[in-house]
Amino acid sequence: MSNPQIAFLKGHGTQNDFVIVPDPDNAIDLPAAAVAALCDRRAGIGGDGLLHVVRSAAHPDAAAMAAEAEWFMDYRNADGSIAEMCGNGVRVFAHHLQRAGLVEAGDLAVATRGGVKRVHLAKNGDITVSMGRAALPDEGVDVTVDGRTWPARNVNMGNPHAVAFVEDLAHAGNLFTAPPFSPAEVYPDGVNVEFVVDRGPRHVAMRVHERGSGETRSCGTGACAVAVAAARRDGLDPAVTGDSVAYTVDLPGGTLVITERPDGEIEMTGPAVIVAEGVLTADWLAGSDGFSRVETALA
Repeated sequence: MSNPQIAFLKGHGTQNDFVIVPDPDNAIDLPAAAVAALCDRRAGIGGDGLLHVVRSAAHPDAAAMAAEAEWFMDYRNADGSIAEMCGNGVRVFAHHLQRAGLVEAGDLAVATRGGVKRVHLAKNGDITVSMGRAALPDEGVDVTVDGRTWPARNVNMGNPHAVAFVEDLAHAGNLFTAPPFSPAEVYPDGVNVEFVVDRGPRHVAMRVHERGSGETRSCGTGACAVAVAAARRDGLDPAVTGDSVAYTVDLPGGTLVITERPDGEIEMTGPAVIVAEGVLTADWLAGSDGFSRVETALA
């Protein structure tokens, strides 16, 4: 590798922040260790995850979706592990594409490992993502923190969630590590855990432990899971009533509006911000221990 020039950006959606690596031709191989280094808040750029921006046709995980969506969000958690979806990430991903002149305002399809997501880029800057339908498996779990235990609703938004309604968000503890849950076999690959309190009619607040990232300032799929769980708890099901249901969800990093349609489609509306852009230095890429952090075909 001879002095590659690898561009990056930094962005966030309701303070769920991401390193963005534009790579249309999928020329950059990002091993887990490299992603973790990039997301390190002290020795790297820092982020809750990484958005690898690739044309669908160029990536084996997305080639089958290329006819439906030109761009693939190859999303990684902060520890380098691969994740199916990230709702805030999709908004930031779409905002980057628009800002870079690769797409225009209006409707956009984005390929993800959780399927093709429909995005609407409004002229006022808000971005609405069609997040798909929620699955509500019968199997739930109990979540325990500091001696307190709550039942948690099992909601799948293309990735797994356990939603617990609590009296006080402080009861969630520090959320640096994954809250214990049982029975463990319900989520063999781990789970995103949301703790939720009521703020008013169809208005809730939440904290979240994201699988592979720890506590984050916001989680889009988590907000969707929370809204669906709250609606069912409140006896609301748009598929039964024929009326859409919207919940305002407050997160530490901002507010999202989640709407569930009678056909089951869930829409998430919120902001996205690009904070900075630059180029990774050759010295950082090489690493202080002499091995390459990133393998790339770029010259």
